[in-house]
Amino acid sequence: FWEVISDEHGIDPAGGYVGDSALQLERINVYYNESSSQKYVPRAALVDLEPGTMDSVRSGPFGQLFRPDNFIFAHLHRGTEEKQE
Repeated sequence: FWEVISDEHGIDPAGGYVGDSALQLERINVYYNESSSQKYVPRAALVDLEPGTMDSVRSGPFGQLFRPDNFIFAHLHRGTEEKQE
């Protein structure tokens, strides 16, 4: 999903704008927040009970795009839940 959206809006995997049309930046705030360093960060919270899924996203081609605090996951341990962030 984020690869397609990033391509449509001219955002590279590190969050920089590399597009060639002002139209790409129109309504970009629907999907991204612009940081003070002029990088675009997805407006998303990634939630899963399996930390391995989050590791796959982080190590993927667009893993740098997300802020670390946007990942929320939990470990289930002996029937109890331990929250991890």
